[in-house]
Amino acid sequence: MLGCKRRLNEREGPMERFFFISVFLLFPLFFIMNITFAFPLSTDSRWIVDDGNKGRRVKLTCVNWASHLETAVAEGLSKQPLDSIGAKIVSMGFNCVRLTWPLYLATDESFSGIMTVRQSLRKLGLLEAISGFQANNPYILDLPLIKAFQEVVSSLGKNRLLVILDNHISQPGWCCNDNDGNGFFGDRYLNPQLWIRGLKNMATMFANVSNVVGMSLRNELRGPKQNIKDWYKYMREGAEAVHSVNPNILVIVSGLNYETDLSFLRDKPFEITFRRKLVFEIHWYGFWSSWEGDNLNKICGRETENIMKMSGFLLEKGFPLFVSEFGIDQRGNNVNDNRFLSCFMALAADLDLDWALWTLAGSYYIREKTIGYDETYGVLDWSWSSIRNSTILQMISAIQSPFRGPGLMETHPKKIIFHPSTGLCIVRKSLFQLKLGSCDRSESFRLSSQRVLSLAEEKILCLKAYEKGKSVKLRLYFSESYCSRWKLLSESKMQLSSITKNGESVCLDVDSDSNNIVTKSCKCLEEDASCDPKSQWFKVVTSTRSRFRANPFLRVSPQSKTFLQEPLSVF
Repeated sequence: MLGCKRRLNEREGPMERFFFISVFLLFPLFFIMNITFAFPLSTDSRWIVDDGNKGRRVKLTCVNWASHLETAVAEGLSKQPLDSIGAKIVSMGFNCVRLTWPLYLATDESFSGIMTVRQSLRKLGLLEAISGFQANNPYILDLPLIKAFQEVVSSLGKNRLLVILDNHISQPGWCCNDNDGNGFFGDRYLNPQLWIRGLKNMATMFANVSNVVGMSLRNELRGPKQNIKDWYKYMREGAEAVHSVNPNILVIVSGLNYETDLSFLRDKPFEITFRRKLVFEIHWYGFWSSWEGDNLNKICGRETENIMKMSGFLLEKGFPLFVSEFGIDQRGNNVNDNRFLSCFMALAADLDLDWALWTLAGSYYIREKTIGYDETYGVLDWSWSSIRNSTILQMISAIQSPFRGPGLMETHPKKIIFHPSTGLCIVRKSLFQLKLGSCDRSESFRLSSQRVLSLAEEKILCLKAYEKGKSVKLRLYFSESYCSRWKLLSESKMQLSSITKNGESVCLDVDSDSNNIVTKSCKCLEEDASCDPKSQWFKVVTSTRSRFRANPFLRVSPQSKTFLQEPLSVF
């Protein structure tokens, strides 16, 4: 989890359940397209898909909700009603929650089955939190801890949210460090057999709860005892144990070194007896390394290459890769995090990854002995009532809809040009002029062998750079000699460069006043740590989705107990 590394820098049978999707498209008038999603979820090569005849892709775009700290209660319930928190999650465009839980919640009956929420809070001296529960969630206050956890899962289902259950830690508390006794099999609080029993108990408990679609076996294995031999032994046993009692659920497996290293899977596969249920997960945060003090193109290129070496190769081997934690300081003034986020957005869009943002929590009941701890990485504010930073949330929303995958062949594969530091794409402003706008309206491009960028749907128009400082424009494509030739520069591989008619080398850029696409001198090609190239970062992303696609939100119909998609307007 985030905070552990921050220290470095400071029932119905689910096989029969169908989910019906209604999507508003605008072309040129609104109409409704119905798509049926059938659950449970499975995998199809590197994609997570539904259980329908066509196996349509389901992209997990989650937010983490902590329920593993000292109280062993989902955070925020003293601030806002449970159902309203779920509604907030939906309103922010997320379709699932990675809900954390401590192992003892599933193994210690005297703790989870007898101790109530009120008793847990009172034991820690959290009298103000008790008053908050009485005001916002009085029916939860005297439930046993495990029943309160079940209430949270149920409420998320009513709010049309999928759930990933994440065994975050053993003993309730803040996670993590190398020597906290929770890091690896054989540590003080991580007995392998107790862990397997806890996994089976939790998987059994939610076996017939249709919105629980996955289980993360263990968060951030780490510490001096970690080794590859025991990883294979116990993670395989844990995976088989979960599948044996809940064969419908996705089994999500983490690696070593705080979920950064799965590189050993290059040489030795993870052998299990079941098929189409295995997902691997990683974490990626900016504070793991410095994004300052060196050329940003170089840093982003190096960090992206490292991700591909340590885990990204699994996509090519045919496994889904779930970035189950990433996040930044939501106050927006952390230069290191802001630089990281633009690079992350580029890779997440390029690979069209499933992901979970850390974190929902605006504050904690108690964290590391501080009552009411303010979580600056939280997407909600301290009171859990408002979005902490709408600009960051809007940026992230660009990767909440899938770009491609099984069942999404709405058009032939095409290229869209994504601007990761804004979360926008290149769109048409007028017949010949381009600007940044919503990726739901992005223009489709194709790149010829001669490096000419032309519109995929209107092949008579190509991208032309005229003069430095002027707008780049579309022009009639009589032959390739009429068009500019483009190539990628810098170690980030995100600066699109061409030569003007005056022989000047320029890169695509964004006019800060109009959002128009212009050409300027290429930035940060030399070893300059103070230079910021992000306005010139453009990622050419493969997409098969139609323009004007709305972001899918799932909701539960209490009458039919099916999951429905809200009809949404793009504008």
